[in-house]
Amino acid sequence: MQARRPAAFPHKRSSLSLSLSAMLFSVLVNASAQAADNSREAIAERLKPVGELCVKGDACAGDGSAASSQPAESGAGGQANAASAIDGEKVYGGICMACHTTGAAGAPRLGEASDWEGRLAKGDETLYTHAIEGFNAMPAKGGNPALSDEEVKAAVDYLLDSVR
Repeated sequence: MQARRPAAFPHKRSSLSLSLSAMLFSVLVNASAQAADNSREAIAERLKPVGELCVKGDACAGDGSAASSQPAESGAGGQANAASAIDGEKVYGGICMACHTTGAAGAPRLGEASDWEGRLAKGDETLYTHAIEGFNAMPAKGGNPALSDEEVKAAVDYLLDSVR
């Protein structure tokens, strides 16, 4: 009879089974955690739109009124009313603040009169033109071509009002 040799690695099988058990346990725990997040409400919350587009003339969900409750007026008076109805602070908060809050690339900062001294002397129309068409490091319309000229002018007025 031959004598049985002892196994070269007696704990190899128990280590392997322990590792496989730990991996299986980890997979089961992760699967159950993910299953808890898959309720219909959680799925609907993840899939809902992040915003809503309100087109002029359509009813807006936020206020229950039409996007424009006033009919458009013709002539220069209508343009002045349209420009005054635009919230310059809101336009500024959308894109302009990225540079005009920090002074990036030499942009004059909101509320810093010393940054605006030389620019104010050029006049509002020049500042409007620079903002609309771009000037030095500033891209046209602050890099947002979707802005109307009136929106850009309202943002410029907001900036200028902060230093006048």
